[in-house]
Amino acid sequence: MPRRFHADSTQIPRKCHANATQHTSRGSASYLIRSGCQHLPDISPPMVSIIRHTISFTAPLLACRRASGFRSFSVASASLCFRIPRTALSSSRSSTTRRHSWSYHAGGEGAGGSFEVVQFPCLADNYGYLIHDQATGETAAIDTPCATSYRNELDKRGWKLTHILNTHKHHDHVGGNLELKTDGVTVYGPAFDGDIPAIDVSLKDDDVFKFGDTNAKVLDVGGHTVGHIAFYFPAQKTAFVGDSLFALGCGRMFEGSKEQFWSSLQKLRNLPDDTVLYCAHEYTESNAKFAMNVEPGNIDLVKRVKGIQARRALGEPTVPSSLMEEKLTNPFLRGDISAEIRKNVGASDDDSGAEIFGKIRRGKDNFRG
Repeated sequence: MPRRFHADSTQIPRKCHANATQHTSRGSASYLIRSGCQHLPDISPPMVSIIRHTISFTAPLLACRRASGFRSFSVASASLCFRIPRTALSSSRSSTTRRHSWSYHAGGEGAGGSFEVVQFPCLADNYGYLIHDQATGETAAIDTPCATSYRNELDKRGWKLTHILNTHKHHDHVGGNLELKTDGVTVYGPAFDGDIPAIDVSLKDDDVFKFGDTNAKVLDVGGHTVGHIAFYFPAQKTAFVGDSLFALGCGRMFEGSKEQFWSSLQKLRNLPDDTVLYCAHEYTESNAKFAMNVEPGNIDLVKRVKGIQARRALGEPTVPSSLMEEKLTNPFLRGDISAEIRKNVGASDDDSGAEIFGKIRRGKDNFRG
C-alpha cells in the first residue's frame, strides 16, 4: 500500500526517484511512493489501520543537537523527521539516515479528543515520547530519559511542556524530571514504586486523569519494578507501557514476582487488539532472536522478523507495534497458548500461566543467541 511523501524534490532519496509519482500539493511536491521503494519499509497490516502515518521531509535544516551530533529537518503533524549526522551533510543531503524522530496521529473516538505522538531516540536505546493536544496546547512527556533531547523536540515544535508522565522509577525513565520540572509542569507517577523525582500526583491502578480533551487510565503493570504503571488512552486506542512489555519481549523481572508480572501481561493482553503499544526501548532485534528460538514454527513470527530486520537495516524503528502483533508473535504473551513454546522452555501443560511465564523469562535472561 503506497504512503504519501511530501518533499522538496531535492530532498528525495535518490533511490526513491524511480518509484515516485509526482503531484502538486500546496505549492510543494507531493509523492506517492510505491511499495518497491527500499527507503520506506512496509508497515505491518495491523498498524496501517491504526496509525495515519504520513512521511514528510522539509527543508531547511534546523536545530543542531551538539551532544549527539545530529541536525534535524523541521517536522509537521503526522510526519517523519529525518536526522542526519553532521558528517553526512557535506556529501549528500539525501543520504539514508540512522537517527530519526517520528510523529503519529492518535485519533479519538466518541467524546475523546486526539493528540499527536512524537517519538525520538534518547540515550543508547531508549525512545522518548511527547504527546501534544492541539486543542488545549497541553504537552506531556512520557518518561524523561534525557532532558536535553526533550527540550530540543519541544523547542523545534514551539510546544510548552505541561505534564510529565512517569511509568517507573529507573533513572533512564525519570532522569530528566528535575531539569524539565518548571512552573506549570505537573509530574504524575506511580504511587508504589519508590522515589519519583519531583512527583506531584501519585497514581494507582484504575485511576483516571484528564490530559487535553481526553482521559488517561492508569494500569498497574508491576513486575519489572514492583510499582510500574502504564498509561492507557482508550479513546485513542493507545498505551504507553514503559518497560512492562516490549516489541517481542518484556522487561526483566527486577523486583516483582512471576505471578505479579504474568497478571500484568494478561491485563495488557486483554486490551483491544488494535491498541497501539509504545514501549520504551529498541530491543526488538534481540528479542526476535529469542522468540525464534522458542517458537520457530510460528509463521506470523517468521514474517514479522523479516520485516524487523529490514526496518533496522535502514535505521527505522520497530516501535510502536499493535497488540494484535504482540499476541500473534510475542512469546511472553503466548506461553499459555503455544505448546511449542512450552516444550522449548521446559514447561509442562500442567504448569500455571505464571509458572510458564517464569520459565520463559528465565530462558530469555540466560539466552546468548
